[in-house]
Amino acid sequence: MKYFTIIATIIAVALVAYNSTKLDFENLFEGQSIIALITILAALCAVGLLQLLRLSKRVDQKSKEK
Repeated sequence: MKYFTIIATIIAVALVAYNSTKLDFENLFEGQSIIALITILAALCAVGLLQLLRLSKRVDQKSKEK
């Protein structure tokens, strides 16, 4: 599970980097820019959820040790 979250986080960060190159700051809410913004937002949500999953697994492991 640890490797899955790390790989998925790296993919999500790569998606953010790639889609940030697709942004047109002159027309941010039109055409391909809105798709890039939605994808960036979704990837950032995925990173947050994956970090939350890693944290919950770590807390679960600590509670089982006690």
